[in-house]
Amino acid sequence: MSNIIIPKTQVAAVVPAPGAAVEIRREHPVRQPSELAPGECLVKLTYTGVCHTDLHAKQYDWPVKPKHPLVGGHEGVGIVVAIGEHTSQSPVKIGDRVGIKWLADSCLQCEQCRKGLEQCCLNCKLSGYTVDGTFQQYVVSFVNHVSLIPEGIADADAASVLCAGVTVYRAIKYSRTHAGDWIVLPGAGGGLGHLAIQYAREMGLRVVAVDTGAEKKELCMKLGAEKWIDFLESKDLVADIKAATDGLGPHAAVVTAATGAAYSQAVDYLRNGGTLMAVGLPGKATLDASIFFTVYKGISILGSYVGNRQDAYEALEIASRGRVKVIFKLRPLSDLKEVYEGMEKGLIAGRVVLDCSKF
Repeated sequence: MSNIIIPKTQVAAVVPAPGAAVEIRREHPVRQPSELAPGECLVKLTYTGVCHTDLHAKQYDWPVKPKHPLVGGHEGVGIVVAIGEHTSQSPVKIGDRVGIKWLADSCLQCEQCRKGLEQCCLNCKLSGYTVDGTFQQYVVSFVNHVSLIPEGIADADAASVLCAGVTVYRAIKYSRTHAGDWIVLPGAGGGLGHLAIQYAREMGLRVVAVDTGAEKKELCMKLGAEKWIDFLESKDLVADIKAATDGLGPHAAVVTAATGAAYSQAVDYLRNGGTLMAVGLPGKATLDASIFFTVYKGISILGSYVGNRQDAYEALEIASRGRVKVIFKLRPLSDLKEVYEGMEKGLIAGRVVLDCSKF
């Protein structure tokens, strides 16, 4: 592996300016091994997932703004082909199969990092947002935060576990639920939601899937949801969710839908002592919930933002045993613009994974 020839240029999907259309550039530079700083590594990518966060980065509609020009993407799988000179005690070596996640790097020394909240580090770097990400053939990442991919899971299958999987796994892990409890998943047929169904089932939870459309219903029920509610057909979503969960409401809701309404409704339908795990990130919506009933019902509202290195290890390990499977459509890297258009219209069930060798 040490004799690998690194090309000078590559194909990359670049957003040149805020809100601009994606451009497929075929002469985008590749950082050479001699240019890597200590702690950095160069990964030759095979596949990368596409996340709704990537669409937000392209649209420039979050309060925290990304860099530009920007190569998006943060669900990449590939092989380490170079490590920066003078890197000490690297947990990975050249030839290792690794994953690149949303959290590209953190200081590992601050209070948040020491407490396992690496994703909340004030000095963190974010793949496809504050540093270039995985919508290219080669990406520079950081040895302490790439994740070793276990045996038993293919590259394309592992890609979306690195963000969508880790994110919902952590949210369910900290949702204060126990085996046999009800959990409701608004946005259950989407990229995060369909994985949440599977992780919830793996933890012994009973799932109510909330989404819309025949294709998403079929997907959710196939993956193990016990109940289905179409929010467009429902005349009273809160009442329908309560009715589906013994009349008392679910013990937890993991909201992956990027709408403010999905959050405010959760406080109404959760049973007393329930937990709202806030995961989906609408750009401008606010949480408009009754303070009285939040207190009166003893509702806990917790923000859950991606995951740390241990969460990633656990989520990947479960998937590698075949307990969770990403449902995805494989597309060439050059199809990214069309994928974004499908996301904007809400037409994508499951996940899309891009083949970095096809363009």
